[in-house]
Amino acid sequence: LSVFIIDLLDQHYKREVNAMKKEKVNISPDVCLYNSEDEKNLIIEFQIPGVQKDDIDLRMQDDSFTLRAPRGDVEYSISEILCCPINSKETRAEYKDGLLVVHAPYKDQYENAVRVKIA
Repeated sequence: LSVFIIDLLDQHYKREVNAMKKEKVNISPDVCLYNSEDEKNLIIEFQIPGVQKDDIDLRMQDDSFTLRAPRGDVEYSISEILCCPINSKETRAEYKDGLLVVHAPYKDQYENAVRVKIA
């Protein structure tokens, strides 16, 4: 009976190890957000070493972002909501030596504001 149980455990262990080899490990990259010196842009830095530039999938919305970047058996991934609205259509990014730097201009919060008449 004990040999049977050991054999079952061994088979289970081998299946788990093989499944782990096939799956990518998801990791949240180190991220740093700060204002540009003129305070007109949000700067977002992602540390994603070893990733090829063409494999980076960065999607920006005016209030959030999502990043996916595979590297071998690892996939960097993160989604965050931003504190202040940005202009996603004017956002630009550069990638060099494992560091992705995003420059996102802040939106004018009063751009579409409506003046309220006071009675």
